[in-house]
Amino acid sequence: MLFGLDGVEIGLIIVFLTLFSAILSGFPVAFAIGGAGIISFGIIAALDSAGLLIHQAIDTGSDAYNALLATGIPAEKISLFRNPDLPRLAEPVFVRGWEYALDRNLSFIVNRINERVIAGQSIETLLAVLMFVLMGIVLERSKIANDLLTTMARVFGPLPGGLAVSIVVVGAFLAASTGIVGATVVTMGLLALPTMLRNNYSPELATGVIAASGTLGQIIPPSIVIVLLGTLAGDLYSAAQETRAVEAGCTDALTYLGQPAVVSVGTLFQAALVPGIMLAGLYAAYAFGYAMLNPSKAPAVAMGVKTGEPVTRSEAFTWYLGVPVALIVGAILGAQVGLVGDQSTRIDSFTDVGRSASLRTNVPELCQASMIELHGQEAWDAAISEQTDIDSSGGVQESRRLSEEEIVDLRAQKVAAAAPIGTGIMILTVMMGLILAFARGVSPASDPVPLMIGAGGLALGLAVDTLFLTPLSTPGVTVIFMAIPWALALYGCKHSFGRLSKNELLRVVFPPLVLIVAVLGSILGGITNPTPAAALGAAGAIMLAAYRKLAEEDRSPKVILMSTLSVVVMILFGINFDLRINTSSVSFESWVAFFFAYAAYLYALFGLFFSCWVLFKAGVLSPAVRETAKVTSMVFTILVASQLLNLVVISFGGEHYIQQFLKSFDDVRTVFLIVMLVLFVLGFVLDFLEIIYIVVPIVGPVIYGAHFDPKWVTIMIAVNLQTSFLTPPFGFALFYLRGVAPKEVTTGHIYRGVIPFVLIQVIGLAILWFFPSIVTIIPDLMSN
Repeated sequence: MLFGLDGVEIGLIIVFLTLFSAILSGFPVAFAIGGAGIISFGIIAALDSAGLLIHQAIDTGSDAYNALLATGIPAEKISLFRNPDLPRLAEPVFVRGWEYALDRNLSFIVNRINERVIAGQSIETLLAVLMFVLMGIVLERSKIANDLLTTMARVFGPLPGGLAVSIVVVGAFLAASTGIVGATVVTMGLLALPTMLRNNYSPELATGVIAASGTLGQIIPPSIVIVLLGTLAGDLYSAAQETRAVEAGCTDALTYLGQPAVVSVGTLFQAALVPGIMLAGLYAAYAFGYAMLNPSKAPAVAMGVKTGEPVTRSEAFTWYLGVPVALIVGAILGAQVGLVGDQSTRIDSFTDVGRSASLRTNVPELCQASMIELHGQEAWDAAISEQTDIDSSGGVQESRRLSEEEIVDLRAQKVAAAAPIGTGIMILTVMMGLILAFARGVSPASDPVPLMIGAGGLALGLAVDTLFLTPLSTPGVTVIFMAIPWALALYGCKHSFGRLSKNELLRVVFPPLVLIVAVLGSILGGITNPTPAAALGAAGAIMLAAYRKLAEEDRSPKVILMSTLSVVVMILFGINFDLRINTSSVSFESWVAFFFAYAAYLYALFGLFFSCWVLFKAGVLSPAVRETAKVTSMVFTILVASQLLNLVVISFGGEHYIQQFLKSFDDVRTVFLIVMLVLFVLGFVLDFLEIIYIVVPIVGPVIYGAHFDPKWVTIMIAVNLQTSFLTPPFGFALFYLRGVAPKEVTTGHIYRGVIPFVLIQVIGLAILWFFPSIVTIIPDLMSN
């Protein structure tokens, strides 16, 4: 054996050194990865042909090996790591020769590209990458970060370390709206770093907080890292759990787990929300604590003159806290006592399928023992009891069509149980009430009559809904009865928006906040999957950027505002009316609603095209599209190149060797800890894309094949990968910041500045390790 190492070990070293050298060569990463795969395969093939690479494999024909099989140990659990005393055979790393391996790789690479890049199940989700990149680049070029930094500095500047805290807040905000690390770090470095240095902030704190806050886009949804990692994790988890179920003696993962072995990108977005906010909170807490201990290095700074109408403490308490809390609590209490609730009278034409047992009980003995070990004896006994009750009642009841009498009876029961006020009307009332309250708080000295008219309209609307509308009222009748109350409420809201627009904080934060809520809300709420939500975000970003461009040029943005209103109208009509016109009987009000909704759709589409034209004429759209194409092409090219490198590792047994090593540990938490340490170390020299597409597919079958929650595993990996942007010497955020930092800021300042934030990342990982419910709390709540 060469250097006393196994041939597979030498092959892995060759692959890593070749990859590392290719990345350092200065070639684009996508081509460096593919080239590293080709060159490393050639080197390994040459050494193997020369007889220098010898792999020590288990002699499967030996008596000792057969004796282990006779004891009931599965063949897949026997390895040289677990059983080092087994007889061995010396064989080349390419057992059938490198020519066969090359032919196999060439045939497999076509299938892999087709399955995972061009036409696989994950291609629709991968399209979200393009949309999110376009959304981020357009927002970045609309200079939204400039206004956010200025506004937040005025809000937090007077506090100790306030400028640093404002950087964290803006970083989190940009993470949820753009998610582009490079653009965020460069923008904040250009705008905020000189200001912080002029106000005697420590260069280490200033550079550290900018670099760290810029990386929040890697974990706070919508995160490109989670999209890429999620598409891979879904396949790895499903395949690994199927293998685990077969090893447990069961037919499939659904039988063994009692639930489908799936994990979606949307669910991962839900899981990443709290950890992302937690990390931002830790960054802000460190900045504030640093300022308290070193006040001269992070002083309080008053940024600009406070604008807006003066508001007393009692007025602020009343309109910013008292009234909003009263509205929200009142709505919740109304729902609790049955005053507010669902008024739907929709009845399905078929009955539900009868309840089945929580676990499948008609399984072989080996599978039964494995399921009891996994779920516990109590859960198994409960499933047996449920199945016994089902069998005694004649088995699982099949779905059947309801008769007309049954449908009428069920509808009458729903009408009798319906709440006086509908949930939708109460939500609209609370939202418009909050707008009126905040407008009063922003300008308490202004004429209150328009706001009082709006509030009267809201109260009248609740009275009309309670007294005159029933669950059987059609949407058209509801619109007629609510026309006057809503007109009064909208009159008040129109005046409210005029007053709210005079508040700098609301004027700057509200538009991108609406976009974030629309994109994330549609994903987190389960309304749609990430790809349509990303398309909505890209369209919204284009319209928002065009709105800002028109405002800069003192041109009327009325077309864009009306287009936004058209989208709202279209959504409201779609929710409340039956817009299906291809059925046998269509009511008059459905036709009217359809034409109104279609007109709103056409105007919204016109507004989008108009926004594109505005940005195109301003020279914003073309560079944004080119940059989007460049970034997206890089991601997909890296995906293709990584498939080639993975096949090289598989061809000489490297993937199997690593997985056997990891499976040799009895404690799966130890295995996952080793994987996390390896990913952390690789983050010093590799980018997150290389780690996702090269390393994760190798270790994924082991860690996703354990009993861990796949959401927790994926988010732990994502937080670890976020650290790769900060770890010297090759952290990308450090390079971005170094490129725009003033001359007096040295590379040493930047490296020393990020060290505390790397430690915070480690602390964040430790918190998630010991408290995994932080990751699963929102997905669990949403599923219920």
